[in-house]
Amino acid sequence: MQGIRFLKRLSLTQYIFLGFFLGIIAGQIFGETILPLANPMADIFLRLLRMAIMPLIITSIISGVVSVGSAAGLGRLGLKTFAYYITSSLLAILTGQLLVNLLKPGAGAKIGLSATPTQIPGAEQGIGDLLLHIIPENPFSAMANGDVLPVIFFSILFGYFITRLKKKPKAHMTDFFQAAFETMMKLTLFVVWSAPLGVFGILARIVSQTGFEAFKSLGFYFVVVLIGLAFHAFVNLPLLLALVGRVNPIKHYKGMPPAILMAFSTCSTIVTLPLTMKAVTGNSRVSQKIANFVLPIGATVNMDGTALYECVAAIFIAQVYGFNLTFAAQLMIVVTALLASIGAASVPMSGMVMMSIILKAVGLPLEGVAVILAVDRILDMFRTTVNVLSDSCGAVIVARLEGESLKEMGKPQKSD
Repeated sequence: MQGIRFLKRLSLTQYIFLGFFLGIIAGQIFGETILPLANPMADIFLRLLRMAIMPLIITSIISGVVSVGSAAGLGRLGLKTFAYYITSSLLAILTGQLLVNLLKPGAGAKIGLSATPTQIPGAEQGIGDLLLHIIPENPFSAMANGDVLPVIFFSILFGYFITRLKKKPKAHMTDFFQAAFETMMKLTLFVVWSAPLGVFGILARIVSQTGFEAFKSLGFYFVVVLIGLAFHAFVNLPLLLALVGRVNPIKHYKGMPPAILMAFSTCSTIVTLPLTMKAVTGNSRVSQKIANFVLPIGATVNMDGTALYECVAAIFIAQVYGFNLTFAAQLMIVVTALLASIGAASVPMSGMVMMSIILKAVGLPLEGVAVILAVDRILDMFRTTVNVLSDSCGAVIVARLEGESLKEMGKPQKSD
């Protein structure tokens, strides 16, 4: 009875921690014999979340856009939001570029290609095609296919033109989408309570299949990326919060552990979106209006961790192959990494697809992607965590720039 009472007192965060560590232990002890249990747990959890994601994106963005109100307000809010995205992504990329040039993890590296991928999706897609693809020919087809960027583009336009309606139809449409968003949040948060089981399955599966070997083969490169991600998470972003947002970074970070754990285990900013919204509105006290607009867009286009990783990986691969990249070539990597990170879908392993575009842009061998496959899955966890942190910081900064006080940030919130 005491054990049952103890489990009832645990929060969602504590349950996720429990699933996280039990998954690692089970994967290490039982090896691949755990897979018949781990695979269904992981797959069911992710399928449940993906079921809710597209309706959540559509309703949250449209309700966020219409709640801003006037077209002037929408333009002002959008400008501030995207200014933050570009600034934070550039800071991340330049951090990675500086580290990989100083430490040179690929110089003289003796790394053999154990496998050469014959094809990587998106390798033939240039940046122009990527940007053109954002405009959907058929928004319903994009929704059905889970194509997030075109859906976001359509949702923003749809929400904008709701603001241009006459008073009565505008009120009806606003009420409808706000109610639909609240419904989707309740549904998605209900699904999120399956996270501890899903996290257990995901971690058990990874550890049982790779063990801890992935930390050894490309150790130096791995450490360089982690240093870059840590510097961005604990120096760049807090500085932006303190200097631009004029808030205490510690108070904001205090509410982020549930979202961080979800991002780390699922490698998806979109899947983590409900918990990010809960942390930003609940702990940091950002208004629902700002969170509804900033976070869904940021979950798709603001990929600081992915951008940093792509820059480091491209220069690392060049060093492995013995190429001396000129300043112009590295500038191309910076620009392409920024654009590619915007186009990276918020799903696991999307960085590998975007990496092929960067390698093609600078003329590096495409097979170089195979060099970093061994540790990419684990790095994907860390860079997704940074992506989510950056999204949350963006919501706080935009809220402050919009005049919100956020005085209650970090204080316990009474339950409804």
